[in-house]
Amino acid sequence: MSRPIACLRDESLADEVLRLAAVAQCPLDRVADPVELSARWSGPPLVLVDDPASCRGLPKRESLLVIHAGPPPTAFLSAAYDAGATRVVCLPDDADWLQCAFADAVESPAGRAGPVLAVVGGTGGAGASVFAAALALTALDAGEPTLLVDCDPLSGGLDLVLGTETTPGVRWPDIRLSSGRVSAASLHAALPGRTKGNARLTILSGARAGEGPTADAVSAVVAAGRRTGETVICDLPRHPTEATRSALSSADLVAMVVPADIRSCAAAHRTMTTLRDHGAHPALVIRGPSPSRLTPQEIAKTLSTRLLAKYTFDRDLPRLIDQGLFHPRPSLTRAAKTVLRELNPNSPRASPTPRHP
Repeated sequence: MSRPIACLRDESLADEVLRLAAVAQCPLDRVADPVELSARWSGPPLVLVDDPASCRGLPKRESLLVIHAGPPPTAFLSAAYDAGATRVVCLPDDADWLQCAFADAVESPAGRAGPVLAVVGGTGGAGASVFAAALALTALDAGEPTLLVDCDPLSGGLDLVLGTETTPGVRWPDIRLSSGRVSAASLHAALPGRTKGNARLTILSGARAGEGPTADAVSAVVAAGRRTGETVICDLPRHPTEATRSALSSADLVAMVVPADIRSCAAAHRTMTTLRDHGAHPALVIRGPSPSRLTPQEIAKTLSTRLLAKYTFDRDLPRLIDQGLFHPRPSLTRAAKTVLRELNPNSPRASPTPRHP
């Protein structure tokens, strides 16, 4: 991949830009003048200039940053955006943002944006967190780089489901975002996770104390995973928070886990209505068995939505989770594969599995 380039006339600005690139471990080539800029215009992942006139006559391109020392005057802003600027970066105020942009530029470029899946329980105790964890582990087993995001401030922490509660790394109360943007590389370095082959599962869990995620933080984290082609799985609370709404707005698919009993279905109807009011259209994952022999198809018809998958509850699951030994067994794995294939049907790692196991 070619390096970012910078055409900067102001030496003090150039020094600061080069410093930020070095901190982000991003090689940055400095070009001498607009002629050299024109010759290298289309290839780099990021282009920086401090004079909008440098871009005059060049075709529009993405990731063009115009740099200015301090707040820019209106005329400068107009000239920058007329030249096709993606953003005007004001230093030093936007230093954190620019450092993240450099970090993004050196991350492995994704051939596609990563898909985002939101998982929510139709009722309390439905098993949404367990299903989200099963999805993440199943994706990892398939070789998919995956980011699992705990968006429920009262969940107690997804790390307890996965048995990673003692693994060093950052949890939500430790996350501080000053720029509204975070690089995937910094997340991978800071967060606990697991690896299998070349794939990594990165886990951003809640904690037993401290603040939960904010909407801006969820948005930034999800965007970081999406940019680098990771499968992003968000475990959501039933009652929408601002953070939940942020995740829902990014989701390509929303899966609602519903136990196959009458009371759970009644509660799921209310949850479904709430989610639809926020623009989401969940598909169902039914957790059996049903004490009253309700079929998954009957439940889907009652809730006026489509059936995505079903699985049978494993009675050993609570013990395995308490012992830190959770890994989805066949029924849960088949359901997770079905949902992941629906989320990302073009994945080269997707393996055939029955539609409704």
